[in-house]
Amino acid sequence: MINKVVANADEAIRDIESGMTLMLGGFGLCGIPENCINALVKKGVNQLTCISNNAGVDDFGIGLMLQKRQVKKMVSSYVGENAEFERQLLSGELEVELIPQGTLATRCMAAGYGMPAIFTPAGVGTEVAAGKEVRNFNGKDYLMEMAFDADFAIVKAWKGDTAGNLIFRSTARNFNPVMAMAGKITIAEVEQLVEIGELDPDQIHTPGIYVHRIFQGRDYEKRIEQRTVRSI
Repeated sequence: MINKVVANADEAIRDIESGMTLMLGGFGLCGIPENCINALVKKGVNQLTCISNNAGVDDFGIGLMLQKRQVKKMVSSYVGENAEFERQLLSGELEVELIPQGTLATRCMAAGYGMPAIFTPAGVGTEVAAGKEVRNFNGKDYLMEMAFDADFAIVKAWKGDTAGNLIFRSTARNFNPVMAMAGKITIAEVEQLVEIGELDPDQIHTPGIYVHRIFQGRDYEKRIEQRTVRSI
């Protein structure tokens, strides 16, 4: 087995270059690859196309990359929590492709399965369909959406082993498994890195065959995007 373990985020992203297309796991701020995002900010690569459910917030997650003008285009489903994103969009500094959330997930899945395209009813008859092929199946129109073509997928898991097998925890699973399947090179940062055989095979969500590099992250903030509490 080729050793997939690297020392840290800096080593994991070593060959990510300006102009590349990246998938970044997470939903809101839940399950985002914090260490790799920070390493990308430090490295200073730019002109990136980022495929992610959302764009983080102003001072965390992908929002840090937007602050440094590292992102050329965002391909996302929800972007309502980032004022800098909104400013760059309205000023024309940032290209944006908004995608229905299910379509975003399924285009990731299609890439992982080796499928060139999917057909979905989501977006038919709306601006989402502009310039795209529509086919009719059994009397219903479906929009053809292409599978994503990403240079790297960067995900975050709870546990992983040195063979790259991953376990995600609760809602932090979100987009991470489908993105882990889809990148030409997949990088996984994990909270706990264990030896082969220490994970229960029945609990593994992403098999190691999809993962090319893995490392144990550190100093996770795990911010909550919108903290909601109640008085007792």
